[in-house]
Amino acid sequence: MNESPLLSCDARQLGRSLRLWRSLRRMKQGAVAAEMRVSQTTVSRWESGLAAPSLEEQQALRRLMAARLDSAADFELGRLVERAPVPVHLICDLSHRLLAMSRARERHCRLPRAELIGRALWCYATPEIVAQEARLDALGWYEPAPGAVEFETGAATEQDMPILRSRMRWVRFQLSDGSFVRLAETVAEDDAAIDAGRAGVAASGLRSEASRG
Repeated sequence: MNESPLLSCDARQLGRSLRLWRSLRRMKQGAVAAEMRVSQTTVSRWESGLAAPSLEEQQALRRLMAARLDSAADFELGRLVERAPVPVHLICDLSHRLLAMSRARERHCRLPRAELIGRALWCYATPEIVAQEARLDALGWYEPAPGAVEFETGAATEQDMPILRSRMRWVRFQLSDGSFVRLAETVAEDDAAIDAGRAGVAASGLRSEASRG
């Protein structure tokens, strides 16, 4: 199981995200400083990249800027993801918290979608996902209009939200409130991995039935 993505990401990227998030919400640095219980100068240094927030401050910033599907347009985005015919899910780009999931993706999971929504997914990441996360800054992920990122990942099927050996695509975009989300799509799956994933889900269901009996 993986630790927080905070350990693999450049903390200074949070300052860049904060500046954009704050400007879209028309929020002054002083208001953020009060929320974070730091000085306005500290917020300014974070946003300019002259200083990086501590681990505790990073966690607080991620909570502050966490993506939510609150507006009508953003809520509709979640519904579009749910109705997508391909395995895809939507997460908060900062916290990795699950916001929406297609039924095609849910079929691979050991828990129903309702029990996974709101859960941080970083603990399910494969080594390849962890490595790709660490490369995002170099790939321009935090720039205003980043391109999609595609990569190969190995399998991790013995978990509540299995990951199949496949090719994945990540796309980052912004919600109406200024927060960022990531669309994670499985664009090509390994047939053997699909069979193994289905077998794992079936076995999990049998164990659950046996425990209730």
